[in-house]
Amino acid sequence: MMDALGQVPVFILSLVFLLGIVVVIHELGHYFAGRFFGAAVESFSVGFGKPIYERTDRRGTRWRVNWIPLGGFVKFVGESQMPGDVGRVEQGPVGKPYNEVGVGARTIVAAAGPAANFILAVLLFAFMYFVNGAYENRVAIASVAEDGAAAEAGMQAGDILVSVDGKEVTNAGQIQTAVAYSTETPLEMQVLRDDQTVDLTVTPRAQMRENAVGQVQRMGTIGVAMSVIPDSTQHIRYNPAEALWKGGEQTWSTVTMTTNLIGRMVTGKEDVSTLSGPVAIGDVSRRIVNRTMEAEHVPFWDRIQALFWNMVGICAAVSVGIGFFNLLPFPVLDGGHIVFNCYEAVAGKPLPARIQEGALMAGMVLLLGMFVFITWGDVLETGLFNAARG
Repeated sequence: MMDALGQVPVFILSLVFLLGIVVVIHELGHYFAGRFFGAAVESFSVGFGKPIYERTDRRGTRWRVNWIPLGGFVKFVGESQMPGDVGRVEQGPVGKPYNEVGVGARTIVAAAGPAANFILAVLLFAFMYFVNGAYENRVAIASVAEDGAAAEAGMQAGDILVSVDGKEVTNAGQIQTAVAYSTETPLEMQVLRDDQTVDLTVTPRAQMRENAVGQVQRMGTIGVAMSVIPDSTQHIRYNPAEALWKGGEQTWSTVTMTTNLIGRMVTGKEDVSTLSGPVAIGDVSRRIVNRTMEAEHVPFWDRIQALFWNMVGICAAVSVGIGFFNLLPFPVLDGGHIVFNCYEAVAGKPLPARIQEGALMAGMVLLLGMFVFITWGDVLETGLFNAARG
């Protein structure tokens, strides 16, 4: 238990660092889009609660850093973010009240935050591809569990993986991801066996097991161990344009995977606990920091570089997640405001104030419930209670 508690500072620092970058970029997207259309900005806040630091600029905008370092927000004058904001117009900041900006402009402002997150992810992934390139290799099956899904499908040790669901296999991570998030869903796999191509249908089974960083999760498994075929590794380098394209592909792939995962949860094919929140982000970062820095056989500078690139990758993935989440059509979120704007564009007038207040209150309750549920699942995945039991 004391070992787990001793990791709290690393957990908090990792969480604040990652969420801080992603949230600030998200809110800057809203801020600059709003400024472009002449909207008056009441405040730009990093974190929630009472301010640690605050100053007011020459346009009357309050810039705040608050005590609770989870999230942040931009508040435009007259904008209805919370139930109590409906119909209230703050005085002082320079610019137009938000409702005078125009429904089209407000829709662009609402979408600018998630767009900034996607752009950040593209740039971060592109940076990784440009500096580090990518490694491709052929992957073989080292062993097959007798009672696993792979054995049932006819897979054998020594098989070389060619493709999964029509996509060429270029690294083991592709297989791990496809299997982990395809519980009880058949995967069409093609393998090379004795110089002949064999088509197999493998259906991953749900199982509680450790993921790559040691968290225990319910995920798909087929019961195989994989290995890289010697002398098959290729190091591919990318010029800036190619790296940017690959960054876009990686971002789109992450969005697609997230969409598919949510669809599978809605239909009951994946456990809702698969969703991750701030606690999981902090815990994954903590585990990566610990594992990287504890590898004493690796030179210190190499460990620092590995840690840096791991954090860049996590930051990019988190940015995609936050951008996607904020586009969900829930009141309070950006997607909900876009829905309100669409109604106004079609009806020619805003939603009645009472309906807006009710929708925003319902959205807050729903999001709070989701936050509690997801956070509880994240806490269980950290293994803190297991450590407490000894």
